[in-house]
Amino acid sequence: MSDSDDHAITPYLDYLRYERRLSPRTCESYQRDLKDYLNWCAQHKTDPWEKVPQAQVRQYMANAHRSGISAKSLQRRLSSLRGLFNYRLREGLCKVNPAEGVRAPKVERKLPVTLDVDQVGQLMAIPCKEPIDYRDKAILELFYSSGLRLSELAALNVVSLQSSDGMLDIVGKGQKSRRVPIGRLAREALDAWIGVRGQIAKAEETALFVSQRGTRLSVRAIEDRLRVRAIQQGMPQHVHPHMLRHSFASHMLESSSDLRAVQELLGHADISTTQIYTHLDYQHLAQVYDKAHPRARKKPD
Repeated sequence: MSDSDDHAITPYLDYLRYERRLSPRTCESYQRDLKDYLNWCAQHKTDPWEKVPQAQVRQYMANAHRSGISAKSLQRRLSSLRGLFNYRLREGLCKVNPAEGVRAPKVERKLPVTLDVDQVGQLMAIPCKEPIDYRDKAILELFYSSGLRLSELAALNVVSLQSSDGMLDIVGKGQKSRRVPIGRLAREALDAWIGVRGQIAKAEETALFVSQRGTRLSVRAIEDRLRVRAIQQGMPQHVHPHMLRHSFASHMLESSSDLRAVQELLGHADISTTQIYTHLDYQHLAQVYDKAHPRARKKPD
């Protein structure tokens, strides 16, 4: 891959960062995928930009498939290429998108693993003596109460809790904002944590959750704390933040059957994501449809 090829993808990456406002992690994934394509083109002595035939993209994808790359990663690579060439089309740098019409293998979607209500109660029953006990309990309660993503919880500041209506203002994927409620037990755990937070937080630190060094608790540290707490609480399986998000969604849906509300709470752009996330069975969906759609309701006898 030449320096000129590397520079050619820079404007597109800037577009993703500053116009589409994608997360740094997503932009890094796009950059890795596109550099892999450029390296492949260099190895095969093919031009990555000028009059690229669809067959070249197919060959690149087939080569990646043969090397054992997962279907999910292949789909992401293809998505990265489509996005890049769509951008080049818009900028007048090419006339066709050679990645259009190319298909990646289908991803087998696994049902999310959740905790049942009793297991959630077992996990939350942390005996609180030290400040970090109160902190960890508040983290667990908030994950389950509000269905937050790990990055969303890590980014919270103390002021995030100061809304007059008791709601939590979240900035999620793509810098999209949403408001979520805080359950009673989560609110009690947060109040208890705020009461002792000053014992370890640095005076100028704005983060809601801090480490014993007094600075913002990192994403990795939060994952580690959940793992340790699950072991201490005698949980039979590995517990991670997304499992609590899955559990929140599943339990909400079981209780309310309101798919659209759960979609809003989770911050999903597409309701189909919520259907998979909450492993909502299609029989239940059919029942909801039959009851709700004006042309599906049965006529009274």
